[in-house]
Amino acid sequence: MEYNLADLFESVVDVVPDREALVHIDHPGTGAERRLTYAGLDAAANRLAHHLIDSGLRPGEHLGLHLYNGIEYLQTVLACLKARIVPVNVNYRYVEEELVYLYRDADLAALVFDAEFTERVAGALPRTEKLRHLVRVGTPPPGAPPVKALDFTEAEAAGSPERGFGARSADDLFIIYTGGTTGMPKGVMWRQEDLFFSGLGGGAPTGEPVGRPQELAERVAAGGDGITFFPTPPLMHGTSTLTAFIGFNFGQRIVIHTKFAPEEVLRTIEKEKVTSMSLVGDAMLRPLIDALNGPMKGTDCSSMFSVSSSGAIMSETVRAQFQALVPNVMLLNNFGSSESGFNGTATEDSGPEKGFRLRVNSRTQVVDPATYEPVVPGEPGRLAQRGHVPLGYYNDPAKTAETFFQRGDERWVLLGDMATVDEEGIVTVLGRGSQCINTGGEKVYPEEVEQALKSHPDVYDALVAGVPDAKWGNHVAAVVQLRDGAARPSLDDIQTHCRTRLAGYKIPRRLVLTDSIQRSPSGKADYRWARAVAADGA
Repeated sequence: MEYNLADLFESVVDVVPDREALVHIDHPGTGAERRLTYAGLDAAANRLAHHLIDSGLRPGEHLGLHLYNGIEYLQTVLACLKARIVPVNVNYRYVEEELVYLYRDADLAALVFDAEFTERVAGALPRTEKLRHLVRVGTPPPGAPPVKALDFTEAEAAGSPERGFGARSADDLFIIYTGGTTGMPKGVMWRQEDLFFSGLGGGAPTGEPVGRPQELAERVAAGGDGITFFPTPPLMHGTSTLTAFIGFNFGQRIVIHTKFAPEEVLRTIEKEKVTSMSLVGDAMLRPLIDALNGPMKGTDCSSMFSVSSSGAIMSETVRAQFQALVPNVMLLNNFGSSESGFNGTATEDSGPEKGFRLRVNSRTQVVDPATYEPVVPGEPGRLAQRGHVPLGYYNDPAKTAETFFQRGDERWVLLGDMATVDEEGIVTVLGRGSQCINTGGEKVYPEEVEQALKSHPDVYDALVAGVPDAKWGNHVAAVVQLRDGAARPSLDDIQTHCRTRLAGYKIPRRLVLTDSIQRSPSGKADYRWARAVAADGA
């Protein structure tokens, strides 16, 4: 047995076969739900894996998951891992041209897709020559163009529920396509052993690292159950799928919704006695606060002991509002990426005054991007991680050479985030280098200004972007969504509020009010949109 994700999952199944593994609650209001034990999920994944093998898919070929959240999503990922087929996430918001790019760039040989996306899939197919096997979940909408695809239930029924697979390897691949908010998406190639230790609990950010593959199941057998984890973002984003697999690796129960709906999330927390929940920043936490203050007031959230965020931070103001409503919960701002897995967790004193401060793992450093050497305390550099890191970007040797490097005997990945480190090893994340605003030679990182803006009582959400300026090169612009019923603040009001939290050069010089802030389904910022809106706001 190796550090292979399918082997590890099967080892957990064998010690807790009757434990409930996965609960899927369908579209809000329908009341439809499905539940599978570990043995039931294993058998369902076996059936689909055998179907894929019988359909001619070979180890190492790529299968795209163009799906909403559902049992089919995680079942398909497991089926791929069992059959040594490489799973590839597909952003379901992509339009036809973006799908053509991703299907081709990822060299997809197979696709499992939701019937709702039939028209977009049909439009992309003529330009994706390698894609030869399609499986459809659900019934196509009326008028959808014909697509030669097998129904998911038929594909599942055709395969054996038994295992009977060949030997697997720790070198088997898992590809995570990035969101593409700063350019076209890139496929991050992970060896499964590296992914296990960087992002799936093997490196144990708390507790002892896993010392041998068999130890994982031994821990599950000895530890009992009682943990219910609720990843609320779309599984199409790597973080959410990896979060679910952390739960599987430790024998926990995973609850998922088809889509994020705040009131339904709170009903599920109460009904399923959810103990831990993951989300993406204020964009998901604020609606939960609004629901708890409104129609869901009095919801019993006492079962929860942690809420974690990655991909975007929960601001100090919003965290305090949620803490007042659910006082016993621990709120964790985790930091990581598709290229690094888990890096660290924010300190308690993170906030607008001190910045986003992290206690990082022992494999993370701040380095000079020109020399790759560690920076001295207080000097800005780029975050980097060593050891269990990806092999590179699929089909992109140029970007791989820019991002991954060798230092001594170890492989490193250079992340996009600028940061400093202090004498105690605490890292302060400044922000994405690609989003940095240069105004008169001073560097302004949007995330810092956004935190200050969100502490204003009338601001519901905000993004910050640079706008060309004849004198300063760029100036800081704030794109703001107000709270319902809030008075329209002036630019002077916003500036006065921010001056108590930010240096003068970081203060927004332009304010653009918008009905809603555009983000990805997982809550990540869309800075291209923000820049366009800020410029048009002139």
